Amino acid sequence: MPELPEVEVVRRGLDPWVAGRGVGAVRVLHPRAVRRHAAGGGDFTARLAGRTIDGVARRGKYLWLPLDSGEALLAHLGMSGQLLVKTPDADAERHLRVRLDLETGGNGVRFVDQRTFGHLMVAPLAADDAGAALPTPIAHIARDPVDPLFDDDAFSTALRRRRTGLKRALLDQSLISGIGNIYADEALWRAELHWARPTETLRTAQVAAVLAAVRAVLAEALDAGGTSFDSLYVNVNGESGYFERGLQAYGRRDRPCARCGAPIRREVFMNRSSYSCPRCQPAPRRARY
Repeated sequence: MPELPEVEVVRRGLDPWVAGRGVGAVRVLHPRAVRRHAAGGGDFTARLAGRTIDGVARRGKYLWLPLDSGEALLAHLGMSGQLLVKTPDADAERHLRVRLDLETGGNGVRFVDQRTFGHLMVAPLAADDAGAALPTPIAHIARDPVDPLFDDDAFSTALRRRRTGLKRALLDQSLISGIGNIYADEALWRAELHWARPTETLRTAQVAAVLAAVRAVLAEALDAGGTSFDSLYVNVNGESGYFERGLQAYGRRDRPCARCGAPIRREVFMNRSSYSCPRCQPAPRRARY
C-alpha cells in the first residue's frame, strides 16, 4: 500500500503537468475506479469536463486536484493504483481505468489500477480548522508529520491518552496520517521501541523520538522515490522508487540487525507482519496488540 512518500512523489510529479490546465475529455473505462463517486460515472465525467485544475494537494495517503468549481478530484491509490502522465497517442495500458485529456493538448493523466482497490471521486472542498481547503470525504484524516502545521505536543498528549499498542496508533489515520506498515516498522526500529508498547506508558521524550524517527525515514524514502517491492507502485513516469535498499527492519526476517547483529524477527500483527529487533526492541512485559 503506498504510504506518504510514494503519494508525495506522485503529487510532485503530477503538479507541473496539470496546474492551471483545463480538463477536456474524461473517460471512465472501469466502473470500480469511480465506485466511491455515488452519482456514477456519468456525473463524474460531467463534473470534471471543462474545469480548470488549480494544482495537486496531498494529506497523508490521499491526493487531490482542486478545481475552479470549488470541488476536487480526490484520488486514493489503493494497493496498485498509478497516476501516469502520458501523451495522447500513447498505447492504452492493460489496466487503464480512467483517462483525463487536457484541453491545451500535450500530456494527459491516466489512472491505471491492476487490482482496482484504488478509486477516484469528485468531492466538494471545505475549510479545515486552519482554513485549508480539504475534500469533505477526508475531513477526518489527521495532519501528517511533515505538515508544517502538525502539532507535536497535541499528538503526544493524544497518543499517551490512548490505551493501545504503539504501532496500531501510528497506523490510525485519524491520529497521524501517512504512515503505513513499512514506515512504522522502520521508525520504531530507529526509535528502539517495540510495536506493542502500550501508548499510555510512553514518556514525552520517547514520543518525540518516535516522531523524529518517523520524519527521518519518510524524508529518506521521499529522496529515494519511495519503496517499490514490485512494479505496481511507480511515479508519474512509470519509474519505481528504490528505498527498499535502505530498509533496516521491514521484510528483513532472520537477517542481522544493522545496529546489534541480532536476527530480525517477524511477528503477526493485524493479519499482517511486524518486523523488529529482539535485542534493540525488546517486547514489553505488558504488550498491547
